[in-house]
Amino acid sequence: MSSPADANELAQLTVRCGLLDEGTARELLYEFDDPSAPAADFAKLMERKGLLTPFQSGKLLKGETDGYILGGYRLLYKIASGSFGRVYRGDDPRSGRVVAVKVLRRRHLDTPKRIESFEREGRLGMSLDHPNIVRILNVAKDTATGSHFIVMDFVEGGNLRDILNIRKTVGVDEALRIMEESVSGLAYSYSRGLTHRDIKPSNILLGTDKVAKLVDFGLAEVTDVPEVMVVGRKSEKDERAERTVDYAGLEKATGVPSGDVRSDIYFLGHVLYEMVAGEPLLPPTKNAHTRMSRRRFEEVEPTLEREARARHLPPPLVRLISKAVALEPGQRFQTPTAFLDAIMRCRQELSGQAAGGASPRRAEGPLTIFVSEPNPKLQAVFREKLREYGFSRVIISIDPEQVMKRYQQQPYHACLIDAGALGREGLNAFKRVVREADAQQRDLAAVVLLNDDQRLWVDDAMSAGGGEVIVRPVTMAVLHEVLLEHLPELKAADASEYGDDTES
Repeated sequence: MSSPADANELAQLTVRCGLLDEGTARELLYEFDDPSAPAADFAKLMERKGLLTPFQSGKLLKGETDGYILGGYRLLYKIASGSFGRVYRGDDPRSGRVVAVKVLRRRHLDTPKRIESFEREGRLGMSLDHPNIVRILNVAKDTATGSHFIVMDFVEGGNLRDILNIRKTVGVDEALRIMEESVSGLAYSYSRGLTHRDIKPSNILLGTDKVAKLVDFGLAEVTDVPEVMVVGRKSEKDERAERTVDYAGLEKATGVPSGDVRSDIYFLGHVLYEMVAGEPLLPPTKNAHTRMSRRRFEEVEPTLEREARARHLPPPLVRLISKAVALEPGQRFQTPTAFLDAIMRCRQELSGQAAGGASPRRAEGPLTIFVSEPNPKLQAVFREKLREYGFSRVIISIDPEQVMKRYQQQPYHACLIDAGALGREGLNAFKRVVREADAQQRDLAAVVLLNDDQRLWVDDAMSAGGGEVIVRPVTMAVLHEVLLEHLPELKAADASEYGDDTES
């Protein structure tokens, strides 16, 4: 239809579109006193009276006849737009309830898979009822227009992306609170068998009450956790929704299947960093090849370490983020609940209120030390001397990757890593195991040995927030003293026995 030529034609169109009844339209024209005046002037009158929104007026002045009411809900104005759908603020004229209405774009109406995915999003959302997840109220198809839409609670406020665009950064305590609430929502959805699959700042809403809510489980996957509640038809469990490029790139780099909750944890860690730093860890790019590159993800951990030092971020916060964004899935928090617990401990530590003043736990079992050393002669020295010092078990490996793996399998009391011989891999193993022990709230006497030409690595090693850094030359007697400080139950040094200057 062509655009209305005057106020009279606009009034008729408004009635035809169901926005006004005939009686109200006649009264307005009488008040306006000039039916032949420009339609735009009449539209402004209706806006001033609160009868139309600028969004509705704009559509009417273009002569558009649909897109005002869907399934009985009035669409007031557009609040978000994406390639898959548009989101509008709407209301229910019958109850006055304000809602958000997500409408599938028309170009997808000829694609059954798109429609099925859209409806599936709504059905999955309707199964979730948690204060940190936006609630889905209805999923339907408008009989008059054929449009598919989802109705959800309207959150008065904004999304985290818009807030960061304005404020740039969020204070550490506020950022941790937002993350705690977001992870709480994810933990709930995961307990129902669902992961999110599209974690990013724009999908975290913050209402005027400051409560964070996850929205848009449009790429959600049904997982294989025990006692999963499968929503909708049984075959939906085997469906694979379209994935974002960043998720796909991470999964390709790490070899995990889509729907792995640790991918959601990874990107929540990125959101937390961006809140406190004001910059993303993954530089934005539109180049799909670059976004899928493993190298892009490999740069995340060194970037975090470098930027955290430059920005003087609190070590407990850095350790939390570092574990969440670890490239290897096995080094991240394994469940949302574990991540949630770590966030709460981090908040307590930063506020100086560690839970009940409780001291870190000790590893169980016989006194054990794990040694990562490739030199056979030093292996023999360490094995002999460490047993003399009082260690019941001395485990030695040439592979620095085993430092973390063995600790996750069975925590030990101490570790000794020769980064002088192992290089950067040894240093990284030291930092990871120190952070893992902190995340588990366990005591760990961790020692890393550096060569004299590696002194520039000292600050990097200390960024882990714990452990001891020793630069060669060093004697076994000195090493024993360092271990004794952390493990008083070791045998005290005997000058006649350990007073030699044997160097490690």
